[in-house]
Amino acid sequence: MEFKKLTGTIVQELAAVFNRIDPEQWEQVVECIKRTKRIFLIGVGREGLAARGLAMRLMHLGKEAHWMWDDTTPAIREGDLLIATSGSGEIGHIHYVAEQAKLRGAELIVITGMPDRMTPRIADAVLWVPATVYLGQGDLVPSVQPMGNLFEQSIGILFDVLVMTLQSSMDVNGEQMEARHRNVE
Repeated sequence: MEFKKLTGTIVQELAAVFNRIDPEQWEQVVECIKRTKRIFLIGVGREGLAARGLAMRLMHLGKEAHWMWDDTTPAIREGDLLIATSGSGEIGHIHYVAEQAKLRGAELIVITGMPDRMTPRIADAVLWVPATVYLGQGDLVPSVQPMGNLFEQSIGILFDVLVMTLQSSMDVNGEQMEARHRNVE
């Protein structure tokens, strides 16, 4: 496919996904993050890369944010929040970590393309991103893209919108965020 046609198709796919995001689920996620001081994030593959980006921006907003796989990640405990990306909703080690976090009293948000699967079923809040996802099926926005590209792109952009929403509702300005940015680059 030619460049302009392909990029136009992808933009249309993304718009279709965003138009189907449930506003109540979105608000529940926003409110949960706003009230929580310590936030842990987990994901794999390209979903994990998007989640790592969100962890960085949550830190810039003033939250204590940890990427679950870092060697310096502290113990998760009651009052903490785990945000898990699980496109298929059935990634074994993500599910195990989610179960362990809940056993220790943490809240769980699952960002998924398959909300009826095992990990979303144990979540306190679920954000269904109805995009074609790797190993997914059902009522999802179809895509010309391979594998889970549409889901992975969608959550990357949604996480940026989430940060902008939190920035506004938490009354954090750009200068405050920049002051928390790594300063040894």
